[in-house]
Amino acid sequence: MTDTAPAPSRRRENTRTRLMDAAAQMFAEEGIDASSVEAICERAGFTRGAFYSNFASKEELFLALCGRSADTTLTAVRERVASLEVTELDADTEVRKIVQEVLEVAGHDRLDVLLGAEIRVQALRNGDFAEAYLALDRGLSENVAHLVRDVAQARGLSLRLPLDEATDLLLSTWIAASEHALITRRDPNRARRDLAERLAHLVALILE
Repeated sequence: MTDTAPAPSRRRENTRTRLMDAAAQMFAEEGIDASSVEAICERAGFTRGAFYSNFASKEELFLALCGRSADTTLTAVRERVASLEVTELDADTEVRKIVQEVLEVAGHDRLDVLLGAEIRVQALRNGDFAEAYLALDRGLSENVAHLVRDVAQARGLSLRLPLDEATDLLLSTWIAASEHALITRRDPNRARRDLAERLAHLVALILE
């Protein structure tokens, strides 16, 4: 027969994905504290049993969401950077082109910005949650640092700052600008262009 039921592992992955997608909307709209397991299950179309067979708590689910978002974005960014060809443009124009290409892939997703803000708030309030957040943050920083190093090596450039400081500067600028754009209800396309300009300027200062 060609029409068979999904294997258990496939069904489990589908269940996890639907629960995470539903929770992402809930957490972005209402925050973790106001989002109950029951509400997440109702939105996803599953029972509490299905939830707890995949996640020990909504906090664990939230961390899985943040990890998925970071992994998806960074994978797409790394693939785009790897595909870029060295051009005959001047250094400043070349850096701007790279940043614009990266932002085109990374996007300026409202949901990702809200989830990022929520995890930072929770980490400030809860020591146990802060430990998990810091581990996630280290992973993100390591990947971004790798990306910065790849760009520098591919373009034959060097860093004016230590790599960890350059990474922190770029990440903090990206986060602050993205959150400010949401707070001020700026047009997403205009906000992306402005962010590209700001990051391009920083990258130009960092690399030589």
